[in-house]
Amino acid sequence: MRVVVVGGGIGGLALGAGLRSRGFEVTVFDRDTDVTATGGYHITLDDRAQSALAELVEPKIMQRLLASGSALRLRERDAFWDRRGRLLGHGPDLSGSGSVDVDRITLRTLLAEAVGEDLHLGRTVSGVSDDGPQVLFADGTPVSADLIVGADGAHSVVARHLAGGPTNRPAGIVGFSGRTLRRDLSLSEQERLRSRSGTAIAPHGAALYVGFLDPVGNAALDAPELRMSVTTGPTYIWGAMLAESNATDALRTLRGGELQTAILETFRNRRWAERTLEVIAKADPDSVAAFRFNAASTRAADLAPWPTGRITALGDAVHATPPTAGMGAGAAIRDAASLVKHLSETDSTTAVARFEAEMRERGSEVLTLAMKTVKWILATDTPLGAAATAALTPILATAARLRR
Repeated sequence: MRVVVVGGGIGGLALGAGLRSRGFEVTVFDRDTDVTATGGYHITLDDRAQSALAELVEPKIMQRLLASGSALRLRERDAFWDRRGRLLGHGPDLSGSGSVDVDRITLRTLLAEAVGEDLHLGRTVSGVSDDGPQVLFADGTPVSADLIVGADGAHSVVARHLAGGPTNRPAGIVGFSGRTLRRDLSLSEQERLRSRSGTAIAPHGAALYVGFLDPVGNAALDAPELRMSVTTGPTYIWGAMLAESNATDALRTLRGGELQTAILETFRNRRWAERTLEVIAKADPDSVAAFRFNAASTRAADLAPWPTGRITALGDAVHATPPTAGMGAGAAIRDAASLVKHLSETDSTTAVARFEAEMRERGSEVLTLAMKTVKWILATDTPLGAAATAALTPILATAARLRR
């Protein structure tokens, strides 16, 4: 059986690695020419995502991943502040958490190694055809397959072909992200942020998430000889969020230091205290980026709305998920493990049908979690009491899911 995977992001590479390990003939195509040409931010993998990944790759790769990951159990409890930096409350105790944060570049590099020569970079897919079925390229001869899987993200050409249109829409949030070394902050701000993640909140559609990443000091597996993390010291990976409008949408056209300055000005105009903005001001300008949050429907019945056939899709191509719950990449890995499992156990038609049924439920779960925070950010009159605020923050929502 020949499987062609369109898209070499986390989900596509995880699928390619798993199929290859089970003896399938698989080819993964991606338009990037370098697997490290991706956002230098971090991904959270909970216990379920790690278990799924362990089914797809060799144990050595899992060891390298854990040696390069920052363990949540070694962090302090998450904190919640208002826009002036006043402490509102804390998240749950993380000492029992099995989750890890890992650089996206590190994870993608490890998965690309697992796929090996079956990964073909620099190939832009322009569409798919039911005749064959075939994958079509912007330049080059079409490729036929027994099964085509779209893992090409929120703007998937494969899922659009299957659904007859977009599978998601803008969620109403514009996000901005960057990386800031802890040592570059003032001593007072280092003490306030500490070795933990946190969220600063304000009404009228504004929030600032500050994630703590330290794959060296907080390594999930103490094996320095296996470490390959891009982040080599205590670092804050931050994400600013604003309700989408003509003004905030215009910021997406900016880059680097110009974007960084514009973000700071926007938050200052909303009367955020300077200390809460220092993590943005001291960021590496080259790391600052802007993007729009897209989201699919939270209803399972709306996901993958096509008859089962020889073309399918997974991950954000089906259930595009805002990063507000930290579960999008993990869900894509679980999708991949599900498809590999079913293809290994039964005929392809039955396997795809079972996979898509599970994916709909999984996508609905993670989307419902992520959209709770999006709705909170977009609220025009958010209560700022500690308990109400903490209940709707992405970190606490994720932690609550992990405790089940």
